[in-house]
Amino acid sequence: MSIRREDLIHPFISGNKFRKLKYNLIQAKAENKDVLLTFGGAFSNHIAAAAYAGKQYGFKTIGIIRGDELREKISENPTLKFAQNCGMQFKFVTREAYRHKTEADFLEHLKEEFGDFYLVPEGGTNEFAVKGCEEILTKEDAEFDFVCCAVGTGGTISGLINSILPHQKVLGFPSLKGDFLKEDIRKFARNQNWEVITDYHFGGYGKVNPELIAFINQFFEENKIPLDPVYTGKMVFGVMDLIQKDYFPENSKILLIHTGGLQGIAGMNIKLKNKRLPTIAIDV
Repeated sequence: MSIRREDLIHPFISGNKFRKLKYNLIQAKAENKDVLLTFGGAFSNHIAAAAYAGKQYGFKTIGIIRGDELREKISENPTLKFAQNCGMQFKFVTREAYRHKTEADFLEHLKEEFGDFYLVPEGGTNEFAVKGCEEILTKEDAEFDFVCCAVGTGGTISGLINSILPHQKVLGFPSLKGDFLKEDIRKFARNQNWEVITDYHFGGYGKVNPELIAFINQFFEENKIPLDPVYTGKMVFGVMDLIQKDYFPENSKILLIHTGGLQGIAGMNIKLKNKRLPTIAIDV
């Protein structure tokens, strides 16, 4: 088993966020747009990455944030504080309003409020993001039989699916509860060599328990590789569990894609401390 350290690509535009934003930024420049508008939650890796990318590449950034109660809590939230320091402007909306983020009326109101902008979807996933994620695998990765990754909005796994060879299979481990992601993946995926394994979400998006935290801490102690609790930690836990259960054929070569997201550890530890639960012992 090997791990591709996509988290090391860039200190702030980490892992799959670098891949997803690459061609979106090129497209925004081609359209002569100087404002990026996107969506995310309280500890969104995408919000943090988009904010820094805007600062680095000369875009104004606007973040539509899920949860209007966060408006008064920016200073307490490491992700939002970082994004604000990068120059991102926020609009906080209720969770009910946020559900309409892809609807024409909702987007039209945003255009009336903010003017012309380049829209980057939640999580960054669109055809440009998938194109970027198709560049994760290299020719040297032909030796692997399985490629495993965490799944959020489906962009990363779609890029991997499109770039694997006929003898390979992609396994996706959703961080969200439910089986709806398959339809999102099918919008972009061009072959059938993939499977979504829904047994390792630990209760849903952003949900963790002491078993997962202990696993992440032990994995770091043994391998000196940090895992985030929302995405990659769950994926690696799932792969290790499947190995124990003899899911993989004998002598299979497995490649795990570390998609970054380590900035979210600070926020997760705040939540864990408030609940008097064990924290993630990784300083990033």
